[in-house]
Amino acid sequence: MGPLWARWNRGLQRRYTLGIEEELMLLRPESCSLAQASDQVVAQLSSELSFHALPETHAAVIELRTGIHTHVDGGLAELAILRRRLKDELSALGLSVAAAGTHPLAVGEETSVSSAPRYRLLGDSLRSLARREPTMALHVHVGVPDPEDAIRVLNGLRSSVPILIALSANSPYLRGSDGGFDSMRTVLFQAFPRTGAPRAFDSYADYVGAIDPVIRARAVDDSSFFWWDVRPQPALGTVEVRVMDAQSTISDVAPLVALIQSLSRLRLEGDDDAAWHAPPSAEVLAENRFLAARDGMAARLIEPVSGRLVPVAEMVETLLDACRPHAVKLGCAADLERVRVLAAANGAARQRAFTAAGRGLDGLVPDLVTRFLAPDRHPLREPAPRPATDHHTTERSG
Repeated sequence: MGPLWARWNRGLQRRYTLGIEEELMLLRPESCSLAQASDQVVAQLSSELSFHALPETHAAVIELRTGIHTHVDGGLAELAILRRRLKDELSALGLSVAAAGTHPLAVGEETSVSSAPRYRLLGDSLRSLARREPTMALHVHVGVPDPEDAIRVLNGLRSSVPILIALSANSPYLRGSDGGFDSMRTVLFQAFPRTGAPRAFDSYADYVGAIDPVIRARAVDDSSFFWWDVRPQPALGTVEVRVMDAQSTISDVAPLVALIQSLSRLRLEGDDDAAWHAPPSAEVLAENRFLAARDGMAARLIEPVSGRLVPVAEMVETLLDACRPHAVKLGCAADLERVRVLAAANGAARQRAFTAAGRGLDGLVPDLVTRFLAPDRHPLREPAPRPATDHHTTERSG
């Protein structure tokens, strides 16, 4: 039977369902500084919104969660509603909200840890690591009813981690200066234990056998304390992609969700003999991960088959070509094409362009606040028709 924590939730009954989670920064409107207020905020939200909003490790961060969706457009529509509702309710509490991988001006001395029981435990465990500047991520859950399929998806998605970092990088500034990385969030977060890219696993039993000794020894409470870039979530029956920076606009969330859903289908139903499927070694993956966090879409990554440094933009195009037929089947082809918008200018590039235009870091956070509810600025074409057999579910993704 295996350990209780490892029993796979098969309740979703179908592959590729989606749940979206984003970590958002709470702000004081008058200064746009971080507001250490998540515990008070969660206690005062409406009953409808509180189902979707939870505290996070840092008291200046709140997590917003959608329910389960079959299609990207459904998940994004709900996320837009939740963002609007959260902004309105925070305004009534004298607060504001924005999304990026880091707050450009925050310093660790201002940071508090949430008083929620899980995060008090983390504060005791991680000590000074839990009190550094907060980081904010975008997480995407993909429903996979069979645990062996989940391992196949995990093994495939881990190979794409550097590309996802490059596309989603949205945190060039930290402590009031340019940190020299497109994703300073990646650099900061990897100071936590049990982070980074997971190794490839031979089977679900291999995965369970790898982490169960840590849980059995009570070093951690359960598998959710493994904060890998991509991880199985047995209790939810999902594979969770956690490597991406939080995105400032809904229109930047959409292509990332579409890419992850399409990649998941590609890994289970694509051509196993294709050259792009060659897994990188752990050393190559680690180096590519660093290069992507540092240089974003300007990075040159090691191509596993040839061993050459290749522009990440070329890898993105290769991946899009492989994913396109799967996106058509999933009904997210239009959103997948918007990956090119991020490839042309990710969030880090846009933040730097804003400050280079003479508006400075002091104006950057107010701009992020404005962009939080910005309409879709990059329409490309109408979404592809949905398959006739598809339907939405109303369960939570977790």
